[in-house]
Amino acid sequence: MPERTSAKNLSKMDRDRLDHLYEHLQKISPRTIGYPCNQAWDYSELFRFLEFSINNVGDPYEGSNYRLNTHEFECEVLDKFSDYTKADKSDFWGYVTTGGTEGNMYGLYLARELYPQGVVYFSEDTHYSVAKILRLQHTRNIMLKSQENGEMDYDDLRESVRLNRDAPPIVFANIGTTMKGAVDNLDKIREVMREFVIPNYYIHCDAALSGMILPFLDNPPPWTFADGADSISISGHKMIGGPLPCGLALARKQYVDRVARSVEYVGVLDTTITGSRSAFAPLMLWYALRTLKDEGLENNAKHSLAMARYAVARFNEKGVPAWRNTNSVTVVFPHPAKSVMEKWVVAPNRGIGHLVALPHMNEALIDSFIDDYCEARSDEPVDERRIPGSKDPRRGSTSNAGLI
Repeated sequence: MPERTSAKNLSKMDRDRLDHLYEHLQKISPRTIGYPCNQAWDYSELFRFLEFSINNVGDPYEGSNYRLNTHEFECEVLDKFSDYTKADKSDFWGYVTTGGTEGNMYGLYLARELYPQGVVYFSEDTHYSVAKILRLQHTRNIMLKSQENGEMDYDDLRESVRLNRDAPPIVFANIGTTMKGAVDNLDKIREVMREFVIPNYYIHCDAALSGMILPFLDNPPPWTFADGADSISISGHKMIGGPLPCGLALARKQYVDRVARSVEYVGVLDTTITGSRSAFAPLMLWYALRTLKDEGLENNAKHSLAMARYAVARFNEKGVPAWRNTNSVTVVFPHPAKSVMEKWVVAPNRGIGHLVALPHMNEALIDSFIDDYCEARSDEPVDERRIPGSKDPRRGSTSNAGLI
C-alpha cells in the first residue's frame, strides 16, 4: 500500500519542534507591527478544502482541463476588484497572484511587451523587488529621486523623460511606498507626458497596501484605471489579511491579449506568470469579500487610519518626531533602539523605522510599543536630522508633500 503523510510517523523530536515553532509564532505575532499583515481574520470555514489538490492553473476566465479549481470564485473576486479600481469592464483582466512582487512583475512584463524599447522610471523609494524584476527582464530603467516624504520627484521625472524622448516611458507609480506610505500622483505623471507630447507610455501602479484603503475614502488621490493606470498590483494578505501571501494582478485586457498563448496540455490560455497557482488564495479572498462586505472593508480602513493618527499623536506627545503621509496607515519615526528591535518586529531602513496600523491593532498595543520605544530611546540616540518632519513634530515637514 502507498504511504500517506501522517502525524503518527513523526518522532518526538519532530513533534517538539513543531510545538516550539507554534509557541514562538503565538508569542511574536502580536508584536509584529512593522510589516503590513492584518491578523484579524478567521478562515476556518475553508480549511476543509485543503483536503483536495486544487490548482488554478492558467487564465481564470478560460476554464481548464484540470477541473479541481476555484476559477469561478476567482473571477468573482476579480470582478469586485474591477469596481474598486474603476476599471472598464469591457477592457479588464486579472488573476490572483502569489503577492505584490508577482503583480508588479506582471505589469512590467505587459509594458515591456507593448514597448520593447521602453524605459522604466521608478523612484528610489520603490519596493526592492522592482530593481530585481527589471534585472530579470533586462529592461532599460532609470531610478528617480524621491521627495522628502517618499513621493516621486516629478521634476526629476520630467528631466529624465526629456533626455530620453526617443523611448516610450514606462512609469512605475507607488500607491503607498514601502517605508513611508507615499502616493505618486498619476495626474502629475500624465502632465509630464502631455508636456512633451508623448502619445505612447505605460503606467503601472503598485497599490500593495493602499489598494484596499483608497477605495473607501471620500477624496482619494488619483490611482485607478479611470485615472490612467494601465495595470495595478494589490496584495491580499496585507489589508484584507490571511495565512497565505497572495495578491492580484489587474490590467487592461487589450494588453493581456498580446501575450496570451494556448496550451493544449492544460486546455487553457497561458496568460499568467506562474503555471500552477493557488486555488485556496482566491477562495480566501472571496470569503473575506463576502463576509466583510464593503461596509466592513470601509470600517477596517477607517479604523486603521484612526490608529495611525493616534500613533503619531502619542509619539509627538513624547517628543518623538513621528509623522505619516495623508491617507496612509504607515507611521514613520527615528530608528528604534536594538532592544526594541529584539522585542518588536519593526521594519528599519536608512535611519528610520515604521509601524503599519492595521485592523487588528488597538490603542493599547500602540501604547505598549511607544512606551518601550521611548524607554530605550535615551540609551541609543539616533540622528534625527535624517528624519522628515523632525523640525516640528507637531506639524511634520513644512514641504508640500502632505505630511501630517
